[in-house]
Amino acid sequence: MYIYQKRTLWESEIMSSMHPRRNARKGVLEALFAQQFSEETPKLVLERILNSKPDRKKNSEFIHLLFFCVMDNIQWADELIKSHLQNWEFDRVAKIDRLLLRMGICEIFFINDIPPKVSISEMVEISKVYSTDESPSFINGVLDAVYKDYQLKEDS
Repeated sequence: MYIYQKRTLWESEIMSSMHPRRNARKGVLEALFAQQFSEETPKLVLERILNSKPDRKKNSEFIHLLFFCVMDNIQWADELIKSHLQNWEFDRVAKIDRLLLRMGICEIFFINDIPPKVSISEMVEISKVYSTDESPSFINGVLDAVYKDYQLKEDS
């Protein structure tokens, strides 16, 4: 199962110069999306996604780390998302947006070698390709609020 990105005229230009971590994050998004509809083990779903695009194997360590971090923390991340939604029901959040929010939250809280602002920016940029026109500002708002709360807890 695949999610389809929006096609753009400049896509081939960007794809050739895309940062390897962005490509890796897209692979994680694809695997998480497929996992929602699969009865296979998460490991098998992830391996299929990795095998479908061999260039991602260079970042397989990061891909495994982020994918399993999200899988292990879904309920916790969802509760965090729910606590930062304003005038919005969690069930109405697009599936892709939920996945990107979970990924961003896991990067902010658990992957220390990535600055949180980079994680937020990456999720926003990926949402521009895979989600609705409103998604980038929505994802930015939620992840920024999560990050501000994270900073307050870290400082105290």
